[in-house]
Amino acid sequence: MAECKSKSVRGAAKGDRAKEKGAKHHVADSNGTPDGDAATPQELSSLEEAFRKFAILGDTRAMGRDMNGKNWSKLCKDCNIIDGRNVTITDVDIMFSKVKPKSFRTINFDQFKDALQELAQKRFKGKNEEEAIQELHKLIEGNSPVISGVTKSVLSPALTRLTDTSKFTGSHKERFDQSGRGRGKAGREYLVHETGYVVGYKHAGTYDKKVKGTKQN
Repeated sequence: MAECKSKSVRGAAKGDRAKEKGAKHHVADSNGTPDGDAATPQELSSLEEAFRKFAILGDTRAMGRDMNGKNWSKLCKDCNIIDGRNVTITDVDIMFSKVKPKSFRTINFDQFKDALQELAQKRFKGKNEEEAIQELHKLIEGNSPVISGVTKSVLSPALTRLTDTSKFTGSHKERFDQSGRGRGKAGREYLVHETGYVVGYKHAGTYDKKVKGTKQN
């Protein structure tokens, strides 16, 4: 009887521990919500979406949570926050240093909004604080970084002369046709042409035209 009682006690204890463990898993899965439902991720605002797009620019490993000074300046430029009169590139750089924590090189989204709040008063001087912030947010919302096109290279006069095939002489001249296009193997090696004309003769085929043309006339 004593042995049966001890087994029943141990079984009850195991059952209690299993229930307790299951309860802990339930709390963890529910992410601490009182109803026990899984927490749904919050949708990003248009402002935060723009922040993340600029934050990851130039860094494939970036997660979009922090923005460096270079990308902050580009955002202010691409979104027309910098107007050259009320807000300059210097104002933008100063504001970034002001909201950035010491010993840090980036700002997060909350610090980003703090910087915009102060810049709004400079950018829209004729509006109250709330209206100015709303107008500044409108400049940013829905925007993405502007990717500049590839800059065309400009040849120097000296390089232009060196690459002008019409001025080549000797064997180099034979490597290109009149349009400047390379002739390939024909311009590099001696090829035998079974036409009856010597190599280098420039008037091949003109004899028959001249003779036949004269007889017909």
